[in-house]
Amino acid sequence: MAIKRTKAEKKVAYDKKLCQLLDEYTKVLIAVADNVGSNQLQEIRKGLRGDSIVLMGKNTLIRRCIKVHADNTGNKDFLELMPLLVGNVGLIFTKGDLKEVREEVAKYKVGAPARVGLVAPVDVVVPPGNTGLDPSQTSFFQVLNIPTKINKGTVEIITPVELIKKGDKVGSSESALLAKLGIRPFSYGLVITNVYDSGSVFSPEVLDLTEEDLMEKFASGVSMVASVSLAISYPTIAAAPHMFLNGYKNVLAVAVETEYSYPHADKIKEYLKDPSKFAVAAPVAAADSGAAAVASSKEEEKKEEPEEESDGDLGMSLFD
Repeated sequence: MAIKRTKAEKKVAYDKKLCQLLDEYTKVLIAVADNVGSNQLQEIRKGLRGDSIVLMGKNTLIRRCIKVHADNTGNKDFLELMPLLVGNVGLIFTKGDLKEVREEVAKYKVGAPARVGLVAPVDVVVPPGNTGLDPSQTSFFQVLNIPTKINKGTVEIITPVELIKKGDKVGSSESALLAKLGIRPFSYGLVITNVYDSGSVFSPEVLDLTEEDLMEKFASGVSMVASVSLAISYPTIAAAPHMFLNGYKNVLAVAVETEYSYPHADKIKEYLKDPSKFAVAAPVAAADSGAAAVASSKEEEKKEEPEEESDGDLGMSLFD
């Protein structure tokens, strides 16, 4: 017969387990566990078995354990979890990829009926069609202003009806009707609300960012830095190319307006004295590019010709 442990012994064992997890793991997912049953939680634990551990418990006990661990080890990083321990939450300690773990957790959602008093997490729409209910059940539909007709001895809904809006509480009539129709409109599971990684806490949406998104945001940031630097004339690496270019433009403008000159400015002055040179320079550049394209195509044709000859030689040898 197993020995039943006291509350004090359970707290000591829980504290020891949590401190061990804090020592071993550096990545934690904070998940809301509203309306998640014990069987569903057990399935999630099985699915994450190997590199992740799901820990549930009272928030006050978890806070105390984290604080004691920080005092004993001097590691203050996990104190960032303290403000996040609000409501019915759990901790998922993992050594795997955070995005993959979150996706694995999202798989374990269970459909649930619309119980009276629950706040609807999504809009509930009753689809049109035959309900299979006999005409005596029309009172439910009349109370909820759902248009129906009698078809072959059963009640049929004519048009789709938005029965419950997201954020509204489920009433007794809505709950009874959905139960009669066999509709389980809600699904519940662990919902990841925050991510902790080596002392940093961030939103789970960050896990969806790709390398292209990061490059785009980085380029946008560099552009902003360059714009501010140019506006206040403060040199930075991002603004340096633009500053050199603007400086060169100023030097060139001075050279054009004065007798001061240098090789590059001389060429610009020639174009300004005789604008027809612009028209001459453009066709020459186009002709050069066209000639290069023709030359490359001829080279490709020359490369293909020996292959055809070799095929012919091979054919002759076969006939011989």
